[in-house]
Amino acid sequence: MSDRIELKVGDIAPDFCLPDKDGKEVCLKDFNGKNVILYFYPKDNTPGCTIEAIGFTTILNDFQKLDAVIIGVSPDSPASHAKFIEKKDLKVILLSDEDKEILKAYGAWGLKQFRGKTYKGVTRSTFLIDASGKIAHAWPKVKVRGHPEDVKNTLSEFLLKN
Repeated sequence: MSDRIELKVGDIAPDFCLPDKDGKEVCLKDFNGKNVILYFYPKDNTPGCTIEAIGFTTILNDFQKLDAVIIGVSPDSPASHAKFIEKKDLKVILLSDEDKEILKAYGAWGLKQFRGKTYKGVTRSTFLIDASGKIAHAWPKVKVRGHPEDVKNTLSEFLLKN
């Protein structure tokens, strides 16, 4: 039985304020009027999370041309994010949710199974939040390879329709 919240297209995105790599508070409302790509990932400097963050960084200019910002959230500390950003030369915004409140609000924290064992952890997931603050698309279980390009293509299609 899942304890996970499921946000749907059209839902208002849960607001948040979380510390960035420097401990500065960044809030969703800071990006009102912009499209926000909000992605949740398990841990800094792990293979899949590194591929995803570099993937978003590589095509960040494309997202900026679509009036979108990229925000990654994990339970890692701001200091961990600072090291990850510096080590991998990342250009995306990384926020720290050590209390896991925002992870829970977006359904990205909960029971998982791996090799027959059940534990609590982060489910890699991504949300496209439109300029009005609503969920425009959700990727509840992300496979890393090709994901940033898929998100960019989905955002482009969404903007053409709206």
